[in-house]
Amino acid sequence: MSKVNVIDLSGNVKSEIDLPQVFNESLRPDLIKKAVLSSQANRLQPYGPYARAGLNTSAVSWGSGRGVAMVPRLANSSRAARVPQSVGGRRAHPPKPETDRTEKINKKEKKLAIRSAIAATTNPELAKKRGHVFDVELPVVADDELENLTKTKDVVNFFKTAGLYKDVLRAKEGKHVRAGKGKSRGRKYRQKKSVLIVVSDNNSVIKAARNLPGVEVATIGSLNAELLAPGTHAGRLTVWTESAISSLEGMYR
Repeated sequence: MSKVNVIDLSGNVKSEIDLPQVFNESLRPDLIKKAVLSSQANRLQPYGPYARAGLNTSAVSWGSGRGVAMVPRLANSSRAARVPQSVGGRRAHPPKPETDRTEKINKKEKKLAIRSAIAATTNPELAKKRGHVFDVELPVVADDELENLTKTKDVVNFFKTAGLYKDVLRAKEGKHVRAGKGKSRGRKYRQKKSVLIVVSDNNSVIKAARNLPGVEVATIGSLNAELLAPGTHAGRLTVWTESAISSLEGMYR
């Protein structure tokens, strides 16, 4: 097992800790992508039009002998309606709420994807390829005092002393208005991902860090491939607490 330094809230080396075997897992971008896409697909909300959309109309056909197509036409008008092949008619094949959009993944593949994504957090080349900016050696393991922080400014101070705050600023400056119709559907902005903090249990740092742009906090038991590899790209800049590293031993086998 390789050893890694544990830093305190001031960024100073406090001790050393052995990395669990999971950090030696080989990189499997194919399985990571499969697990992330499966997670995204299983969150999709069913959508579709009203079942009678386009059918509640007074349109009837004029019949034959008029020299025009025998399509249903609105009363007191020549405009066609109801049929999908006419201008102003209903949709031919609208999205159906009963469609199954979920994607399945084998349990062993899912666990292997998580192990591979965990190991990828120690690779600085992958982290820089994702766009992360940092001045520290990976992986970053912090003292358990980090889990008990209650104020956002204390988390910011830790990021500054640990050499991670530049990445938070990068995420803040990268926020922009979304292109497309999603602007009018409750998702106007796109926010870049920044530091992921992995803790051993639900602690106060979850509330202290959640307002920082791009920063996410997850417990060791709630880790998934999408948190560790947003957008299917492994190598997210991650801060582990000492207790979280200790809890990793034996998990995700």
